Amino acid sequence: MTFSEILKFSIDLLAVFLLALGIKGLSKVRSARDANRLAAIAMSLAVVGVLLDSLGSSGISFNAWIWIIAGSLVGTLLGAVVARRVAMTAMPETVALFNGCGGMSSLLVALAVAIFPLSNSNGELSSVLVERISIVISVFVGSITFTGSMVAMAKLQGWLPTPAWMQSKVRHFINIALGVVSLISISSLVSGDERGLLLLIVGSALLGIGVTLPIGGADMPVVISLLNSYSGVAAAAAGFVVGSQLLIVAGAMVGAAGLILTQVMCNGMNRSLISVLFGGALGSITAEGLSGSAEYINITSCSVEECALTLEAAERVVIVPGYGLAVAQAQHTLREVTRALEANGVEVSYAIHPVAGRMPGHMNVLLAEADVPYDQLKEMDIVNPEFPATDVVLVLGANDVVNPQAKNDPSSPLYGMPVLDVQEARTVFVVKRGMSAGYSGIKNDLFDLANTSMVFGDAKKVLGDLLVELKELGISGKN
Repeated sequence: MTFSEILKFSIDLLAVFLLALGIKGLSKVRSARDANRLAAIAMSLAVVGVLLDSLGSSGISFNAWIWIIAGSLVGTLLGAVVARRVAMTAMPETVALFNGCGGMSSLLVALAVAIFPLSNSNGELSSVLVERISIVISVFVGSITFTGSMVAMAKLQGWLPTPAWMQSKVRHFINIALGVVSLISISSLVSGDERGLLLLIVGSALLGIGVTLPIGGADMPVVISLLNSYSGVAAAAAGFVVGSQLLIVAGAMVGAAGLILTQVMCNGMNRSLISVLFGGALGSITAEGLSGSAEYINITSCSVEECALTLEAAERVVIVPGYGLAVAQAQHTLREVTRALEANGVEVSYAIHPVAGRMPGHMNVLLAEADVPYDQLKEMDIVNPEFPATDVVLVLGANDVVNPQAKNDPSSPLYGMPVLDVQEARTVFVVKRGMSAGYSGIKNDLFDLANTSMVFGDAKKVLGDLLVELKELGISGKN
């Protein structure tokens, strides 16, 4: 091995090690920020490795370096702009966009190799069968990932409604036909007929749209997680195409992590992956489809002043954050309220559902922005037994994850989904703009319970008014 080959191998090995540490560190809020930096360093080292790989016996390939450096600079600039401007509420859409970019990158790499076959150091063609299979997988999965991710992003943004005919069984026949077309083109490519390449790209791209478009908003976070796994699979296949061990390992880790996350989310929503992808009750129910029996008949509303008086007299308070809190960007105001309560001797903790918001970890990151102590964040399995001993639960924008139907109503589509048992607390305050349903479109029986009071209004305004009331009662977090 030459010095440049040894150096490149060392850099790739270090990049894989740092990437593995980065992925592991993302599992904890405390280490997530540093873990993200480690992963960024790993990707920077990967770029350096690619630059070294462009060194040939004839010297530096300046043309290759120009393209690599230019692409890296453009990507860095776009990434910095997105990171600074994207709101926490748009994070799922951003993840979908990044998944799509990863899929498109793998597709383009495989397409380039298909058009301009690589040669090994002896001038002979690389292993034909491995190369063809790798190209096929990278093109197929990469194309599905790109179009599926773009559809997911557009649906979450509200840009793309689901056509009525795509909610019928007709979609299954269309997707099956597209799958058959893709299989035919795959067989053609593996056998050496490159005329099937364009057909595979078009067929798999349409298949990605056809599978993703009918999926409802409640299930879209699971789809994004699955597409994240697809992007890793496509990257690993692209690694085989270009002979990059780093890309193979990184893609495999992302693919495995995405599959694990998808399974966690399915368990958290009591949904099977098959029902998410091919339609089911939760994905198809809408608020308009609710029956008359789903109307609320025993709603109790209260003022911010009443809520403040109850909180002031409490000894133990549990906060349940949801997507509404993220939409209102009220995490910092919430932190001021909890500081005031803690200064008054109130024990405060936060109940985090596995799929609160739109993605696992969404609420953890949101609260970390407001410097909420990590030890106050409690997962569902830990906090559920504590609700009977809780004086007040403050629900902020959460809906389906606190719906007792999941445990009490076998006929409900939510039945069996793990939820937070907030109804077991002495008093429950639910802060909402109105009586609209959650993603599932299901009535929330919590709102009808005798120990539940609704505090209507924007979460940030309600919390701001609540802070004023607490201060008037002599409670201040600045003491």
